[in-house]
Amino acid sequence: MLLLRSGWTKGAGLAGATGLLVVIGFASVAYGSKSIPLSVVWDALWHFDPGSNDHLIVRSLRVPRTVIGLGVGAALGLAGAVMQGVSRNPLADPGILGVEAGASLAVVVAINSFGVGSLTGYVWFAFAGAAIASVVVYTLGSMGRDGATPVKLALAGAALAAMLGSITSAILLLDVATLDEFRFWVVGSLAGRGADVVGQVAPFVAVGLLLAFANSPALNLLGLGEDVARGLGQRIWLARLVGLTAITLLCGAATAACGPIAFVGLVVPHAVRALTGPDHRWLVPCSALAGAILLLTADVIGRVVARPAELQVGIVLALVGAPFFIALVRRRKTAAL
Repeated sequence: MLLLRSGWTKGAGLAGATGLLVVIGFASVAYGSKSIPLSVVWDALWHFDPGSNDHLIVRSLRVPRTVIGLGVGAALGLAGAVMQGVSRNPLADPGILGVEAGASLAVVVAINSFGVGSLTGYVWFAFAGAAIASVVVYTLGSMGRDGATPVKLALAGAALAAMLGSITSAILLLDVATLDEFRFWVVGSLAGRGADVVGQVAPFVAVGLLLAFANSPALNLLGLGEDVARGLGQRIWLARLVGLTAITLLCGAATAACGPIAFVGLVVPHAVRALTGPDHRWLVPCSALAGAILLLTADVIGRVVARPAELQVGIVLALVGAPFFIALVRRRKTAAL
């Protein structure tokens, strides 16, 4: 009976989070650096007039921005939950695998060597860099008798991220033009992302979501310890490989589309875990919803507080995430989940 009530409570929480996401999504479409009456926003959604500037702003700028915010927020929140489950480390976030460092270096190379100057061009380079970095980290972490252990994966990711970051910095210091172009991407923003960017990253996010959901039972077994998981018939290497593939797809696509956005993958799983417990069958979908809610809320705040200018979403999230990270580190018993 307790489990049943617990299930009903979690279901009600999931439904409430879905409703809140709908409200935040509408707020993202309705509010921005330019004030537009709600009646005009509603007309733009259902009775579009191509000759109206306000309608064009809503349909061409705010709607795609909201859609990509939903996808990127869900991807980062979900990637953080899977990363912490795979590594059994409460301080882990998707950046620990070198995904962001790989994407950043690839974007710098695209600008410096190939003259790429558009967001649609950055996407493919950034995703390729993120994928290559993840493969290298997993290969390095798999070496040795014990295979890909959480400690070796974390060390390999940290080492690779440091090396790639140094190469990126060296290129930027030697080419001011590349630095000027790169700094608009690296700050982390949803501004200027149109429907073309949405279409490019959506398939990768969708596949990553499916892999993460399918891997949830395996993450529950990993949380019991490797010996127990093996005793229950779980193939440890397969669970980690599927989890790391999901992280690569989700975090790689999100970073490619919007640049590095910190703290979503760290903050969201902890906030959700406090409500749902450690069961990944609930933690995974709720982290996706909470990530989308957090990212869109930060984006709306950034558009409203600095009118008529904008405060980039990466900056707003850093202001929220940094105090949370400090509080998390100061807590006791954070060595394992």
